[in-house]
Amino acid sequence: MATANDREQRARGQRSPAGAVPTDLHAFAVQLRRMNGGINRLMQGFAGAHGLHPTDVQALAAILDADEPMTPKRLREHLGLTSGAVTACVDRLERAGHIRRVRESADRRVVHLYYAADARPTARTYFRPLAEATEAARAHFTDDELALVLRFLAAMNEELAGTTTLGE
Repeated sequence: MATANDREQRARGQRSPAGAVPTDLHAFAVQLRRMNGGINRLMQGFAGAHGLHPTDVQALAAILDADEPMTPKRLREHLGLTSGAVTACVDRLERAGHIRRVRESADRRVVHLYYAADARPTARTYFRPLAEATEAARAHFTDDELALVLRFLAAMNEELAGTTTLGE
């Protein structure tokens, strides 16, 4: 049975007496929660500094990361919000100058959401510490190890995609 010291070492990603870094579910859960907490603090700080709701920052990230132009419907599905809540979110982001709405020329009913180019420097400046922390952490790993980490993160995102409530 694991002692409190063993659990603490595992949570910190430290090596056990046998020399192996724990890879059990608990160790992953602790590290993922810690990383999520740190990123959430940055996102909430950005939201507060720009008069936005934390969900607005999640919407910005979704718009920025989308493989194709984001639509309000896809944003609603991604965030799990109602149509009205997404409309309010998009309105706030547009008023704040973070995004722009563009109607498609072929079908004027289709609206695409784009991250505003002139808003990018503000976000880059604010999130620079995250980028620097990422670069510092990456420096501890080989390219092969980083490829494995990216495979793991992609697999986690794939597993989480489409879930509304874990455990259902």
